[in-house]
Amino acid sequence: MNAKTPSELRDHVRGEVVAPGDADYEDARLVHNGMIDKRPAVVVRVANAGDVMATLRYARDNGLDLSIRGGGHSGPGLGTNDDGVVIDFSRMRGVRVDPNARTARAEGGTTWGDFNAATHAFGLATTGGVISTTGIAGLTLGGGIGYLTRGHGLSLDNLVSADVVTADGQMLVASEDENADLFWAIRGGGGNFGVCTSLEYKLHPVQNVYWGPMFYEIEEAENILRFYRDYIKDAPEEMGAFPAFQIAPPLPFIPEDRHGDMFAAIVACWSGDPEEGERQFKAFHDVAEVKAELVGPVPYPAINAAFDGLFPTGIRQYWKGNFVKELTDEAIAAHVEHGPNAPTVSSTMHLYPINGACHRVDGDATAFGHRDANFSMVIIAASNDPSEDEANTKWVRDYSDAIAPHSEVGGYVNFMDDDDDERVRANYGSNYDRLVDIKRKYDPDNVFKVNQNIVP
Repeated sequence: MNAKTPSELRDHVRGEVVAPGDADYEDARLVHNGMIDKRPAVVVRVANAGDVMATLRYARDNGLDLSIRGGGHSGPGLGTNDDGVVIDFSRMRGVRVDPNARTARAEGGTTWGDFNAATHAFGLATTGGVISTTGIAGLTLGGGIGYLTRGHGLSLDNLVSADVVTADGQMLVASEDENADLFWAIRGGGGNFGVCTSLEYKLHPVQNVYWGPMFYEIEEAENILRFYRDYIKDAPEEMGAFPAFQIAPPLPFIPEDRHGDMFAAIVACWSGDPEEGERQFKAFHDVAEVKAELVGPVPYPAINAAFDGLFPTGIRQYWKGNFVKELTDEAIAAHVEHGPNAPTVSSTMHLYPINGACHRVDGDATAFGHRDANFSMVIIAASNDPSEDEANTKWVRDYSDAIAPHSEVGGYVNFMDDDDDERVRANYGSNYDRLVDIKRKYDPDNVFKVNQNIVP
């Protein structure tokens, strides 16, 4: 193939090639974050792995930047670019479940909503995120933190294999038995090593869970964080729970006269026997008076979509994140100072636990470089109003600066924004040098550079 223009590329792919001037270009160029306004030269809505290979060659032969878009949820908008090529997986979202083997293979554009719907029919699930429209590929390659993390590990710990198109246009299988170095690298190294056209996961018997958010008066924030610090160390691994700050949205379970008030919150998920859930939630009711809650047994896919309304496609968002080993008294004081100032209903801090099963995986077993952390924190501000961008960004930065002395220098790559490039080595942690060696082998020319980039 020697295509030089989008028109010529159309002759080599089965999917849709969208270029400036086409009727749906304005829609095709957008990603989830409404703050990102980039104009790629071509977006290819690939239909199969062959399309991926052809589009990769087109970008490489023409010296164009290449972005890979699954769910498009990257905070800094890494699923698009200016004047380059976008491989858009939105047309490749099939999931095939093998209930006997307890595995599922999903195409590269699959979202967690797609994946959970398919596996739930068999009473199975694996660790995913907390927003259903997030793509499985991007979340997994960076780590994959969700409600099931403490019991079943990160999403990448449940990855069995992946089909990967590498920079030279080859299709490789990455697994423990085939191209094991590549398999090691993609589990934590992000999109630096190739394009995953499909991913295979191991599944666990999880169908219904006991789940819900509990709101406490903001004056209880310090008490809640101290309680959580001690509780989560030894909690049953079926318990996935995290504290948050949350402006009360106008939902029926919250008294109408409290809509818009700031609360401290705990969002908890018990993935053991749902009939045991009420007893397991007792500790959250004993720590302080719950002012509003919506808890009970629900299908697992429902909890993955519970916050979708707060983070719809097109919302303008900015975020920061750090790994945390210990939630010190000084850290709690910083949270209590800054968290209650969250500027919008879609702005929050979540402190996700990553102990339990995560700690039973050796630090060098995958490229995920922070197995010794106990928490992964994210601070996010989001709004639909461009006039609020400056204030929202300032709140995140001030909060992040205040908590940084009490956190690790590295953070979760999936929680980085576009001004975090200087943190790349720290974010990949102790495995960075090995990642560089593997990058040199599979992508010496840095074709895959629109990411948290490992420079070969």
